[in-house]
Amino acid sequence: MVSQQVSNLFTREVRSDWIRLRTLIILRWLAIAGQTAAVVFAVFYLELAIPFRVCLLVITPAILFNLLATFVLPSNKRLSEREAMLSLLFDLCQLVVLLYLTGGLHNPFVLLILAPVTIAATALTLYATVVLSLTALGMISVLSFFYMPLTRLSGEILELPRLFVGGMWVALSIGILFLAIYARRVTGEMFSMSQALSATQMALAREHQLTALGGVVAAAAHEMGTPLATIKLASSELALELEEGSDLREDALLIEEQADRLRQILRDMGRSGKDDLLLKHAPITAIIREAAEPHENRGKEMIFLVNGAAEDPLATDTPIVPRHAEIIHGIRNLVQNAVDFSTAVVLVDITWDETSVRIMVGDDGDGYPHDLLDRIGDPFISKRKKQVRGDQADDAYHGMGLGLFIAKTLLERSGAELTFANAAADTKGKYALDPRLRGAIVNVRWQRDGFEEDAHALRKALGPNQQF
Repeated sequence: MVSQQVSNLFTREVRSDWIRLRTLIILRWLAIAGQTAAVVFAVFYLELAIPFRVCLLVITPAILFNLLATFVLPSNKRLSEREAMLSLLFDLCQLVVLLYLTGGLHNPFVLLILAPVTIAATALTLYATVVLSLTALGMISVLSFFYMPLTRLSGEILELPRLFVGGMWVALSIGILFLAIYARRVTGEMFSMSQALSATQMALAREHQLTALGGVVAAAAHEMGTPLATIKLASSELALELEEGSDLREDALLIEEQADRLRQILRDMGRSGKDDLLLKHAPITAIIREAAEPHENRGKEMIFLVNGAAEDPLATDTPIVPRHAEIIHGIRNLVQNAVDFSTAVVLVDITWDETSVRIMVGDDGDGYPHDLLDRIGDPFISKRKKQVRGDQADDAYHGMGLGLFIAKTLLERSGAELTFANAAADTKGKYALDPRLRGAIVNVRWQRDGFEEDAHALRKALGPNQQF
């Protein structure tokens, strides 16, 4: 769904009804005030012989337009793509007529022609933006030849040299095209980022909901323990008093059996819920294995290393870090991406020293495209292709980069720094932990100061382990 919305970012379905009528009304009032002040200043202070009454007559339709829109239409109305385009075309034509009466391209306020084009580029579809841009280009071309020159009361004509007029036309043309392209690009990136952040918030909210659900299950298992014990006791006593082989005795035994089964189910669920509630800190190796667990049985060999070697279950120096949903979900997304694009092997290496904790996730796939490597982690840019599965290859799949963006955003919230690379391009042997690793590499690094601070405080509060 997200990819579809982003790919159709500038269509009517996505971009329509973005502009409030009230917004355009306010902007138009500001333009009316500015135009009126400029005309009055030019006539009474600069003593220019411009058609004062005609200029006020040109400004009047904008005033009537605003009054009509204010009193007839609701203030919370949002304009459709067609309505917004026509409104901006009206503003553009009104401005051009006023410029025709006041010197054309010799008038410095000709730069205001860029305003409707910029609004269209940021809020309307490509069709509307092209219509307004071409209209603006055509109108400035007409104004470069046809206009009423600025004249003083003394009869002196104020005109720029033709070279400067030509330069103004070129500058306005480039400005219209540049602002249209630039504004659309920035708006597209902002919309993509907004969609990706929404997906990130949804993923994080889901993790928190699962954690909260575990707590509810733990509480339910605790509260239902006593009623189930009472049911079991009562059914056992009834079974002892009833005649052997009777239907009622078999029913009582069945109730006792089902009570035992329900208590076992609640005990298992409650244990999981208590883990979510009470296990706020854990060894980094346990957290990484928990994050990778859903993807361990997907037909790929997953290798776990600790400091470049097999994990030592008796190690006592393993960092104890917060068991946050951001960390688990972020690492899980990195592992999922590696499994999706690997051929046969995914490697997860956990290392630490006195200053940092690092996690490396690599695969033996094709790696990241070289032309996009510096943009990995931004949403909607990935072009990695999935590997051949069986007799079919999904050549149409290019990915949207959303999973990596979510992982990067969540892990950076926990204080991590992420770097992306290709093992095949490594010349210093930095990632040569396994000769089969020739694909993508993701490195996650935390500074131990602060990252383990809460864990140290917890261990200090609990005190040393007591031997029984």
